Amino acid sequence: MSTFLDAYNALSPSSPRSDVSSVLQSITDAFSSQIDASHRKQLVQTIIDDLTKCGNGNGKKGRLCSKDAYPALAAVKALGKDPAGSEIIATPANLSALLSLSQSFKDNADASNEALRCIANALLLISNARETFIQKSIGGGEAALEMLEKSTNPERIFLASRILFLCTASLASGGDFIKMLVESKPSGHPGNIIEVVNAKLDSLSRSIMNGAKLSREAMTDLLKLTFNLLAHYPKIASDAQEISAKSEGEAEVMGDRWSDRLDGFLPPLLRTFLTLPPTFPSPLSAPTTHVIHNLIAIPVTPSLHTKWFPAAASPRSSKGRDSPLPSPGSSSGSNSGSPTLGPAKDVKHSAFDRAFSALAAGRRSLSLTRSGSPQLSPPADVLLRAYDLLDVSLAHYLPGAVDPDDSSVRERCRKQGETLDDVLPPLVLLIGKLCTADEGARTRMREWILPADLDRTSPLEGRADMLGRSLRLLASVHHTKLKMATGEMLYAVCDSDASLLASYVGYGNVAGFLFHKGITGQPSRVSNSTVPSTTPSGAPINPITGVVETPKPEIDMTDEEKEREAEKLFVLFDRLEKSGAIQPGQNPIRKAAAEGKLG
Repeated sequence: MSTFLDAYNALSPSSPRSDVSSVLQSITDAFSSQIDASHRKQLVQTIIDDLTKCGNGNGKKGRLCSKDAYPALAAVKALGKDPAGSEIIATPANLSALLSLSQSFKDNADASNEALRCIANALLLISNARETFIQKSIGGGEAALEMLEKSTNPERIFLASRILFLCTASLASGGDFIKMLVESKPSGHPGNIIEVVNAKLDSLSRSIMNGAKLSREAMTDLLKLTFNLLAHYPKIASDAQEISAKSEGEAEVMGDRWSDRLDGFLPPLLRTFLTLPPTFPSPLSAPTTHVIHNLIAIPVTPSLHTKWFPAAASPRSSKGRDSPLPSPGSSSGSNSGSPTLGPAKDVKHSAFDRAFSALAAGRRSLSLTRSGSPQLSPPADVLLRAYDLLDVSLAHYLPGAVDPDDSSVRERCRKQGETLDDVLPPLVLLIGKLCTADEGARTRMREWILPADLDRTSPLEGRADMLGRSLRLLASVHHTKLKMATGEMLYAVCDSDASLLASYVGYGNVAGFLFHKGITGQPSRVSNSTVPSTTPSGAPINPITGVVETPKPEIDMTDEEKEREAEKLFVLFDRLEKSGAIQPGQNPIRKAAAEGKLG
């Protein structure tokens, strides 16, 4: 339909401003189906041309004046939500024009930001526009970097981050730009992208804690940009000495390749992870989830080990054992604070509150120096923070002793618009990664999840704590990613030793996981003195269930009752044999009869 195009073309320099506003608003409010592709393209081009003529002056030079900039750009943005409109926006001339408009209307923040939104939408919908935008003829990449560096407003940081994130999404189209960002200090910029991102992460952490509008969204897109750099730059780095990779022929995963140039990203990411406040209703949401993805991408190299585990730098706790930290959520090192001590009924009412309190308390470690940069009070306990976050998240999604496959769990996730397989595995993998990399981390996690005085009088998989929920997840059907991630975490906690894992929790709880890892058959029992074979009271622990063995009561049956039960078994196995479910040689009744064991 040409109605909207005709209405706009009917405007003139002498048209009342109310008429101009009305036409622009009607275009903004129009449904996609009301404007066909041809007229949409013409409208976009005509409005951009008029805005370009308008410049930053107040006098009319066409249909539009500077006061019309915001509604006109809002109309362009609405037209660009359809690929047909974005195709026109994505031309080199129009991308350049919109970038110029965002700068010429700098005194009109709404209009300037709307021009950037038009660019961001076009880069999202038209992938080849990303390579066009960072070309030297347009200079969009450096302009976005400068904007990110100089902006203090979360909305502006969000838009600059979104544009840079899209420009670095592809290694094929953005490789040279990514290399320039990491290795160079662009003209007029005091630092490279790592320094810029670090400063903005710290600034946005304060904004989030102060409840500033769009601060979470800004940090989320800044972290998306960071992830692109962490994922792509190690593949670009040309200095072989900077890169550590797996041997030839092995599958390469995130973190296998690394460049020391990126080491500077870790401290601010850890600060952010440790200080972001918990969220409702889900404890795991953006930007926390994006921080976790970034941390997974950074390996624990020798040069970064003391940043991941700062307590290990102290001679007193070089192995993380000499100076034990309090149990997660406790106010002291007493056993009363451990979420795994005592029967499940002792923890089911307080685990969530305790873990959530621990998360909230973690934020108090952020303080400001005179320069305004946040600094962490030592020690920066990443493992403890990750444990608390996982504890409170599991308690939220799997309250009490609920089965992970229960329909109530999936319904809870559906209402929140997420799945357990999307939300929880990255955090579980982060904990597993820390435990794999550091002996002290493994020891501490075992002390938290599997303490020496763990109550073993009831099934471990029935507990309403992290251990119980983790073991129930190993039997899950609906949450396969989380199931495998949880198994790998427990495996890492137990020194990546199948025998140790089975000895701690019972072979029956981990048999399926071990089978999927290619470990068949029950592992031999560990002779390590730290692995309990009896409870503190001396009761033997069943190696299959992981709980206290109780004497089996003798079956009180008469001879007639025993004979009737035997007949039932004979009939049952006879049916199984006839149906082909078992072979004749596998029929225990037939075998016993052949051996003369049946009277």
